[in-house]
Amino acid sequence: MYMNGVSLPPLVVAQAGESYQSGRTENRWIEVLVDCPGTSGLYTYRLSDQLEVKPGDILSVPFGTQQLGGIAIRFLTQPPADLPLEKVRNVEDVVSVGFFPSTYWELLNRVAAYYYTPLIQVIRVALPPGLLGRSQRRIRLIRKDKPTLSLSSSSPSSSSSPLSPSSPVPFLSPAAQQILELLQAQADGDYSFAYLQRQVKAAYRGVRELQQRGLVESYLEPPRPTRPKQQKAVTLIGSTSDSDLTTRQREVLEVLRRRGGELWQTELLQVCNTSTSILKTLEQKGYIVIQDREVLRTPPVFPPLTDGTQGGLLALEQTKILTPAQSQALGVITHLDGCATVLLHGVTGSGKTEVYLQAIAPLLAKGKSALVLVPEIGLTPQLTDRFSARFGNKVSVYHSALSDGERYDTWRQMLTGEAQVVIGTRSAVFAPLPNLGLIILDEEHDSSFKQDSPIPTYHARTVAQWRAELENCPLVLGSATPSLETWVSVCKAGGVEEDTEDKGENISLSPSSPSSPSSPSSPSSPSSPSSPPTHYLSLPDRIYSRPLPPVEVVDMRQELQLGNRSIFSRSLQQALQQLQERRQQGILFIHRRGHSTFVSCRSCGYVLECPNCDVSLAYHHTEENAPQILRCHYCNFVRSHPQNCPECSSPYLKFFGSGTQRVTQELAKQFPELRCIRFDSDTTRTKGAHRILLTQFANGEADLLVGTQMLTKGLDLPQVTLVGVVAADGLLHLSDYRASERAFQTLTQVAGRAGRGEEPGRVIIQTYTPEHPVIEAVQNHNYQSFIDIELEQRQALNYPPYGRLILLRLSSTEAIQVENTAQIIAASLPQHEGLDILGPAPASVLRVANRYRWQILLKFAPHALPQLPDWEEVRKLCPQSVSLTIDIDPLNMM
Repeated sequence: MYMNGVSLPPLVVAQAGESYQSGRTENRWIEVLVDCPGTSGLYTYRLSDQLEVKPGDILSVPFGTQQLGGIAIRFLTQPPADLPLEKVRNVEDVVSVGFFPSTYWELLNRVAAYYYTPLIQVIRVALPPGLLGRSQRRIRLIRKDKPTLSLSSSSPSSSSSPLSPSSPVPFLSPAAQQILELLQAQADGDYSFAYLQRQVKAAYRGVRELQQRGLVESYLEPPRPTRPKQQKAVTLIGSTSDSDLTTRQREVLEVLRRRGGELWQTELLQVCNTSTSILKTLEQKGYIVIQDREVLRTPPVFPPLTDGTQGGLLALEQTKILTPAQSQALGVITHLDGCATVLLHGVTGSGKTEVYLQAIAPLLAKGKSALVLVPEIGLTPQLTDRFSARFGNKVSVYHSALSDGERYDTWRQMLTGEAQVVIGTRSAVFAPLPNLGLIILDEEHDSSFKQDSPIPTYHARTVAQWRAELENCPLVLGSATPSLETWVSVCKAGGVEEDTEDKGENISLSPSSPSSPSSPSSPSSPSSPSSPPTHYLSLPDRIYSRPLPPVEVVDMRQELQLGNRSIFSRSLQQALQQLQERRQQGILFIHRRGHSTFVSCRSCGYVLECPNCDVSLAYHHTEENAPQILRCHYCNFVRSHPQNCPECSSPYLKFFGSGTQRVTQELAKQFPELRCIRFDSDTTRTKGAHRILLTQFANGEADLLVGTQMLTKGLDLPQVTLVGVVAADGLLHLSDYRASERAFQTLTQVAGRAGRGEEPGRVIIQTYTPEHPVIEAVQNHNYQSFIDIELEQRQALNYPPYGRLILLRLSSTEAIQVENTAQIIAASLPQHEGLDILGPAPASVLRVANRYRWQILLKFAPHALPQLPDWEEVRKLCPQSVSLTIDIDPLNMM
């Protein structure tokens, strides 16, 4: 829909293991999809004789005054008739050979059409960073020993005055003076123009003024795409005689022989304590060869924990004996032929991961690959250990926390076509595995699989369903608390009996005809009546017949009436004391990080807020006697805690609410002998921090793990016997129709961390509303009772899964501008029966990072698609200062 004339049949691409057939060799012209904001078409370029370009290659091309990345689409026998030959420019270089097989290209086009996103933006998401590089404008300080500057037209005598570049220049505008100071303070005196624009208001005029004075110069930095890493290797090739060698040279050769005849040069120099000159002499004499070889930057596969010191979390394991329910589920999955969707609904601790492992093993034996998607990086260390213990070096990880080089090398390894298992987060749904045999979405209900921004606002579950259809392979959706969309989709496909949850039956639902691709002009529901065969598989019991932990709900209103003002109820205090006495381990869950959620003046009620966002600042405690820090959880603004109220100067400022830091502080006061590890986004910012903290806890170096939602995402810690939810109410009362569903899923998942080992578990939930239906359902481990109530409410209001939503998000630094634009767009939207337009209305948090946000919500039935607006026309209604994001099937309404 974004590019006229782009269609799949003319695109000539190679399948895995085949060579490209570029057609006629005399073609000298090629159409390129250029990565430039604001452009949406194909551009024609000339090919030089030195370049070998094939459709699907990633190119570097000139575009205006820049060099940009682009995708070679197709060859032309001649340029368009209306394009003068003198305006056709040459392709600069080939960055990477193409990898787009036809099914993969169709997947990208479907994502672009369904999520109303330019195709090039979808390609940017699919490719590793750095491949689609672009040039950037930079400003560089002109360094002169004795510059002669004309400082003032009214003072001619000053024109011959020498001036050091580090000296202040008079008669400059404030913007020019700011830019000059920034450049002078930088060692190289060089910044990108984009950076200067962010730092200095009216940077364009300031730069132009400095250029006229001869103080700075502007230049274009070429793209710097990611390249393979090269390292010198030394190879022994031997010789019939070594009489011409010195003793030192013979020692070097002997080390090479003992090490197998090949070493990296840096390692050889270190082992032999020698210099490169000796190696060059040996090379000249024909004894060795020194050559550059590629070094893969793939993240290391951590060995499983065997003695508590190897950095893994699980001991080396063999294939496990399955329960009857696991065996039945595995049998259905392994006998699937072609595309099918499987909902593996297993209670926490029922052994879903073992089913995944045994389903993948026969695929690898057949030379096929498997893709395993997990919600967040916090899950990856433990899951990677489990998979690498079973499949060794066939396991790779792929997620945004890797360096650009690691993602680039891992991405290229996927293209080899060898049997492999890739574990990753939502972006890994685009992993270019050419021989895909199975896709698994673990914890499929998790909202982390949905991207809110930037575009495309895709859901990995939806894209995985399309990919399973195109690759003709099964898709397994695993969860203890399936999303309501998945549940209703399975029910519609074959009808899940209401008492299935209680009976624990495995029901294979009747298949329906395969679904057709969604129309490029308007999205269709991913869960349409014409979907692939669907199977419901239940794992109703934990492995080894371990019981689900009993859930005790504590009414904190009664605790307060009885004089207990601690954040811990008496029941939780007693449980923590027993934990310490029995030397067991536990988990405390709190839904917020930091120390306190807001700071308020007890005299006038003033709340300290972020200057950039319409939210309160949270207090973060760093260490004893350190300055008290207030931080914004939206834009990361930081300020020190004031001594007095900024409004009334009162010294009585108090911290309200509790976060993970506050909980750990209170634990230290009441239970000083309990060792705690805090597990939230503050303590896991550095690379590998998730693994380090979980390994420490698994090794018994702490008694309590205190954390946020990260604790709910699939952690398997058999030694945990206690789970405490400090404040459940923060999950329940949110202005979002999904609040109850998210609360039920989160509380059920965190409760499921208890009692996975030989010792029985126990869960304590503290709340001020114990009568809430979500709390009652969690207490009884009753998924069915929760969804019955929730689905009834959703159906009455026509919300998903019974209706579909499109959310228009508008934002701008100008409050009036974005409000007026929202009103204009809402008035332009078509008024049709079956299409409800809610809004425009300000977002729940109106201002974030100094950008004002408005929303318009479109609601309609999933299978009776109304006439939707022309989104290109809607985008044209937005002035340059207003950003518009079209969020298809939104999950986050905040």
